[in-house]
Amino acid sequence: MTKSSKVSQQANQTISMKESPDPPFEETYKNLFDNISNEKDSNNYENLFLVEKCELPLVDLYQLNYGDEFERRDCKKKIAKASKEWGFFQVINHGVSHDILAKMRMEQVKLFKKPFNEKMNIDKNLNFSEGSYRWGTPTATCLRQLSWSEAFHVPLSDVSSSKGLSSLSSTMEQFATTLSELAQQLARLLAEELGHESNYFKETCLPNTCYIRMNRYPACPISPEVFGLMPHTDSDFLTILHQDEIGGLQLLRDGKWISVKPNPQALVINVGDLFQAWSNGVYKSVEHRVVTNKVKERFSTAFFLCPSYDAEIQSFVEPSVYRKFSFREFRQQVQEDVKRFGYKIGLPRFLVSSH
Repeated sequence: MTKSSKVSQQANQTISMKESPDPPFEETYKNLFDNISNEKDSNNYENLFLVEKCELPLVDLYQLNYGDEFERRDCKKKIAKASKEWGFFQVINHGVSHDILAKMRMEQVKLFKKPFNEKMNIDKNLNFSEGSYRWGTPTATCLRQLSWSEAFHVPLSDVSSSKGLSSLSSTMEQFATTLSELAQQLARLLAEELGHESNYFKETCLPNTCYIRMNRYPACPISPEVFGLMPHTDSDFLTILHQDEIGGLQLLRDGKWISVKPNPQALVINVGDLFQAWSNGVYKSVEHRVVTNKVKERFSTAFFLCPSYDAEIQSFVEPSVYRKFSFREFRQQVQEDVKRFGYKIGLPRFLVSSH
């Protein structure tokens, strides 16, 4: 190969990297990949990837909204039972139109297909808060702590302030409005099933305190040795997830990882840490993760039902398992732990017995 052709080849590679939508995982975390053989030698390495397939509890919300009294009662019991035993369930006939979900996915794909370098500086153009775009795991000290994914984590206050600026922002607003209504309905129902009727969630989780997170999990050449999203629980009251058909979501149940089979008609609901604390441990915030795929990318969009930072979280009954804490304090503690240990500790930090 001549010198000029080598230069030309290098130039083409540089151009293709600049135009690629994929974050530079392998270059940025090269030292972690170099140590992969050491991680494989550890005792519990193989156990990380032992997975069972199982169907999540499936709830038809048509019964809740249009059924007779017996069907509504039965539907409420199913939702409460799944939240106690699984911390996860799926809903169909949920009232969120297929058009909104399809449009949201189309806008999301369009956004993520932009060159990586462009996405790194896109927050201002979209009127999103600085740092909304994130990828990888800056604090990772080993491959198990690395998340092979990229995301836009957007406060709904950003979405409403950029109203009409683009088809993306108007679609996000439609998506958020319908999912917010569903989340409020489910939160109210779960509180009522504990015999507690109040406007707590309506007053505490306002439209501008919630979040949308758009996720993309690029194909990963060393799957399954890197997670798309490392094991964690959600720091909110409820999460509503719309995922594509690729699959990869797994949850921990009775010490075993369960693979969630995608259902194109369903939305996935899971209980967050704040609801576990509020319910005094009755409803479970369950550890979950996303595994990568060797050849296919995966997309999902999540809605997080969150309070304001100053909102105080405490159990609705006494004696309480968890001490009272603000959402701000909870988030700060999570961030400190991730920085120090590489992973979230979460609710165990707030147990009454630990003080």
